[in-house]
Amino acid sequence: MKSRDYSQLMQELSEAYAHHSPRSAAIHQTAVQYLVDGGSNALRTIEPFPPRIIAARGAYVTDEDQHQILDFWQGHYANLLGHNPEVVTRALSEAFANGFGLQTGFTDLLQVEVAEMLCRQTGAEQVRFTTSGTLATMYAMMLAKAFTGRNLFMKVGGGWHGGHLWGLKGVGYHEGFKEADSAGLPASVMKEVVITQFNNTEQLEKDFHRYGNKLACFIMEPVIGAGGLMPARREYIQRARELSEHYGVILIFDEVISGFRYRAGNVAALYRVQPDLMTLGKAIGGGMPVAAVAGRRELLQLAGSEHGGKVKFQGGTYAAHPAAMIAAKVFLQYLIENETQIYPRLAELGAKTRKVVTHAFEEEGIHVRFAGDRLTDLPGSSLHMLLFPYQEGLELSTPEEVRNPHVCDITLSEKVLQLALLLEDVFIMHGLGCTTLAHTEADLEYLGEACRRVARRIKPYL
Repeated sequence: MKSRDYSQLMQELSEAYAHHSPRSAAIHQTAVQYLVDGGSNALRTIEPFPPRIIAARGAYVTDEDQHQILDFWQGHYANLLGHNPEVVTRALSEAFANGFGLQTGFTDLLQVEVAEMLCRQTGAEQVRFTTSGTLATMYAMMLAKAFTGRNLFMKVGGGWHGGHLWGLKGVGYHEGFKEADSAGLPASVMKEVVITQFNNTEQLEKDFHRYGNKLACFIMEPVIGAGGLMPARREYIQRARELSEHYGVILIFDEVISGFRYRAGNVAALYRVQPDLMTLGKAIGGGMPVAAVAGRRELLQLAGSEHGGKVKFQGGTYAAHPAAMIAAKVFLQYLIENETQIYPRLAELGAKTRKVVTHAFEEEGIHVRFAGDRLTDLPGSSLHMLLFPYQEGLELSTPEEVRNPHVCDITLSEKVLQLALLLEDVFIMHGLGCTTLAHTEADLEYLGEACRRVARRIKPYL
């Protein structure tokens, strides 16, 4: 593997981008004075500056410089139908016109209806809402700890479950996934969180054998996000269920990304596995901040009056916010009623996305792969992480491969490609992102053309 120096290329791209988007560049200079790095989420504050968005519709966002940007980030993968789908915006407009939608501090029928839909579509017995996936996974882990009386948690390396204490170990690659990913954490976190390997059944069995009787829960994403946007093997996920039952461990599936993206329900059903708890978010809100913990009644009831509110799962001031519940209700109804049309089409568009991108780079002599492209247990993905592996023939089915800078060119996929495509008015994240129903065949053809131009631009540096 030869060393690649992208400093000159990044400087050229940055200068071209500043000329391309002067208004966003100017706003960024003000933004960094008042906001950390100029924004409120590290993923959005890209280098040298992010596009500042003034409108979004379907597959596109419009920035302050009036560029129509073809978007594959799509609200942190939340937008199955694209930006601002009419089914949601119409319902919100009607509600606001009738004097309902802002915070009330009361309960209402809406949250009952949304909870009922979630239970029906996922096999859960009860639901409690909150406002983010981070809070949902935190509360789920608290419920598991309270129920079992145990102190250890197990997660997979490369898995992201949000920025809470137990979620910030084993996310970033540091010659493996054993390190803490943030300062300010209690020293006990390093001892309380056990890291196992995604899609490595043998290692999973060893870790359960070693720690099983001390584990409160095993939390995992059936489709891992930051670690590759790729699915678990069937044998892995089924063995996780068996081992959890054997050792009395609460099995938590974090479906904040995968929930309602492959079917109108949880993806675990496609594996014929039912977790004890699951966390949902992103897609279920239809573009509004909705998250939930769903699962076994006896676990959720630890937060209820029957147990004296043993687990302080309050959800937050804006949990089950009226506008969010309006959006969630109509969006979920739409997905359920149109399931047989939506998901085959998403799968078709997803496959074409990967095809046009792969063809564009390979045609220019640059070898690329998509993470998990040889995994066949969960077909029909509309999630994509493009990789630039240094060698051909690799499996690329674990975060240990996908996020290893000695295996794949991470700088190229995460930084160079993103900035180069922005100059083509295409926005990507983590190598690409997601396809939605709003993306058209013409959009994907343009993506392929843009990737071909980028390939020609970067090839001299490889």
